[in-house]
Amino acid sequence: MRPVIHTENLTKFYGKQRGVLDLDILVESGEVFGFLGPNGAGKTTTIRVLLDFIRPTRGRAVIFGLDAQEQSTEIRRRIGYLPGELELYEKLSGAELLRYFANLRGGVDWSYVEELAERFDCDLAKHIRSLSRGNKQKIGLIQAFMNKPELLILDEPTSGLDPLMQHEFAHLIGEVKSEGRAVFVSSHIMPEVEHICDHVGIIREGQLVAIEDIETLKGRAIRRLEIHFSSSVPPEPFANLPGVQDVLVADGILRCTVKGSLDAVIKAAAQFEVVNIISQEPSLEEIFLAYYGGGDHAA
Repeated sequence: MRPVIHTENLTKFYGKQRGVLDLDILVESGEVFGFLGPNGAGKTTTIRVLLDFIRPTRGRAVIFGLDAQEQSTEIRRRIGYLPGELELYEKLSGAELLRYFANLRGGVDWSYVEELAERFDCDLAKHIRSLSRGNKQKIGLIQAFMNKPELLILDEPTSGLDPLMQHEFAHLIGEVKSEGRAVFVSSHIMPEVEHICDHVGIIREGQLVAIEDIETLKGRAIRRLEIHFSSSVPPEPFANLPGVQDVLVADGILRCTVKGSLDAVIKAAAQFEVVNIISQEPSLEEIFLAYYGGGDHAA
């Protein structure tokens, strides 16, 4: 079975400015592939090349076994797309806008549009100009999903959504996957891709620094942990624990950095009366520096 997305040495320069460099990406049917990186890393450039909005400097992209440049019109018929910078027709209602998009696609099952609107708690009668950023994002998501495409390409899809709607989005992605359809989702939010993706490509300064399955990524996760106790505790129980670093105990508070599983430090803390636990996710840049080094190696 041929892959849904296959890129070989995909490279894009804007004059002398770097876009992306030598990307080799493979996405299979029924897979949710996360494209993870900080803002400016090259995520949106990659998507625009895949959709033939811009042309690569070298290399190629193949989608459904079709050349992304020579057969882009046929490819787009089979794709649902949500751009990262969403612009909508402000004078139309949500329903009018979605019917317009549906007509461009040759028609869709309108009952499914209504189902999506209900799931996202989206009032399609309201005019776009009156909607909040989060509700505009819901309209964008509905138009991407409504034709049940073989491939979804989503750029920062949960931007502006509240936690309840993010949860509903994750459910919808799970349904798409179970039907054997593929998803390529770009994000800079680590917990989001951990929750919905099977594999993750990590891009930094235009280059892939890793492609990992999600369990490996979770196993390498770093957390800054702060545990508050009811009274002072000795530092010895927390010294030399596997994956635990930068241990500092003072005034009944343990502060440390944990790589991978929290099991060892939680069991050590259970010897004492715990009042509160605070876990802070580091920035993506900190994760990249921790795992892939700095300078040229990480780029």
